[in-house]
Order: sequence, then C-alpha cells, then structure tokens
Amino acid sequence: MAPKIVCVAGPTACGKTTLGILLAKKFNGEVVSADSMQIYRGMTIGTAAPGLAEMDGVPHHMIAVADPAEQWSAARYAERAIPIIDDILARGRLPILVGGTGLWLDAVVKGHGFAGGCAGGAVRRQLQRRLETEGIAPLLEELRRVDPAAAKRLHPADEKRILRALEVYLETGKTITAHNEETKRVPPRYDAVWIGLRFSDRADMRALIDRRVDRMVEEGLLDEVRALLQSGLPREATALQAIGYKEFLGVLEGAATEAEAVEEVKLRSRQYAKRQLTWLRRNPAIHWIIWEKERDFGRALQVSTEILAAAGVS
Repeated sequence: MAPKIVCVAGPTACGKTTLGILLAKKFNGEVVSADSMQIYRGMTIGTAAPGLAEMDGVPHHMIAVADPAEQWSAARYAERAIPIIDDILARGRLPILVGGTGLWLDAVVKGHGFAGGCAGGAVRRQLQRRLETEGIAPLLEELRRVDPAAAKRLHPADEKRILRALEVYLETGKTITAHNEETKRVPPRYDAVWIGLRFSDRADMRALIDRRVDRMVEEGLLDEVRALLQSGLPREATALQAIGYKEFLGVLEGAATEAEAVEEVKLRSRQYAKRQLTWLRRNPAIHWIIWEKERDFGRALQVSTEILAAAGVS
C-alpha cells in the first residue's frame, strides 16, 4: 500500500500555513512546503514564508532552498521533495505538504516523473527562436502532424505547452500524449489525504488578500526587492517575475509609484487565487473546509482531525 501523507491546499492567504502547523503538532508531523516561490532564498516577505516563530517548533522543509537566479519546475521540485518525504515517513512521522501550487502537489503525490526531454535545453532554445521568427502557427501545425491529440487538446495561444510537447517529441521520439497515457496506468506514489481551504464568499477572500499585501508592504517588500537586485540577481530572473516582486521592481525602476504597485499586486494576487481554486476544484479527493467571514482555525483543526481519522491517520 502507498504510504499516507497529508496535503493542505487552497488559494493564497487562506490559512494553509497555520493549519499545516496545527496538524503537524497534533499528528507528529513535519511540513513540506509546496509553494513555487517559497523555495527561493531572500524572498520571505513577498512569499509569506513562515518564520521561526510562526513555525512554532515544527520542522519545515523546501523553504529557502534555491538561489533566486535558478529556475525550478514541478519535476525538479518533486525530485527534491520526494526523498525528504520518504525520510519523514522512515522516521515514523507524518509528512504534511502545504501549498497552493497545485501542479507541484500533484507531481509529488503521483510520483510518476515527467515526460523526458531536457526542458529549457538546446532544443527548447531552438524552438523559442522559431517562435520569435515564425510565430506559433507553424509550430502548432508541426505538433499536429506528430501528436494530433496534444495539438487538439492545447489552446492555440498556449505557447509554453506547445513548445514543451514538441520538445519532448524531438528529444525522446515519444509524444507527450503517449507519456501521459502511460503514467495514468501507474498507481500514485502516496496515499494522500487532501484538505482544502477556501472562503464561502469570494469578497472575504479578496479582502484578506488585500490586507496581506498591505502587511507585506509594511514589513518591507520594497526593501526585499531592492536587496535581491543589489545581490546581482538579473531583473529577468524567474523569481523577480513573481507577484509582488515584478510590480515593486517597477517602482525601483521608476515605472510605477508605490501606490500603483500595491494596487497591481492586490489585483494580480486576487486573479492568482482564482486560478488556484480552478485548478484545485478539479481534484475530487479534496475535503473542503469553507471559511465564512473569518478563519476559524479551531474548527478547521477539529474537522481536519475527523477527516484524517476516517482516513486511518492517527
């Protein structure tokens, strides 16, 4: 049988970090962050990464493990996180994955690996140059010839996935569709108990996101962005494209005022939360805990405990 783990998921600012820590304390667990930006060092404020006080003695993993100049994928994250999860299990403790990056959570739970091909390598660079000179239409037509199922499935404007599908075929000789069909037949690596957090009224979620952004600004988000630049991080780095960092980079470059940046961060954060919910709602295994006006963590811990007990976690 696949070993049991817990996944605490939900949109930004919904309280995943707090619930994950409460569950870890109750169930002898350790937290593994599944946040695509908390992996970077020097980005504590803008990613809302928990500090030592908030961790409250609970071991946390996969936070501040990467240089901001690096580019991480779901595959790379899973490659690093899975040995950590297996080690937690081997020590008789409960791994609790906490995060809102749905693709990364899925990558770990399924554990199937990703389609071959050196993502971002020479073939991708060649395809990228073709995209810039020819546009996406000829590349989509090429994909249609070698992998019609993928071409039909992908939106014509989804350049990133079209290039990835071609990259996989050109480097491995196997279509990404064939890879996906093969992985469907492989059982998941872990037996995950999914707990999701969201608000009943999206207006309450939006208000909470706005308050969080205001708090980030008060804590020194602008200074954090300035420090990253002063460390030599290129402005084109993936880390600086994250919500909060990109907008305040514009402030430092004189392209926007701080007030304008704050409003843009709030808008983009709300849009991101909506996309997170869309992704997570595809997962029928999630047990949703619905917040009303305020987040009631005592009730959430009680409900989560009942869910885990029913799943055989004690």
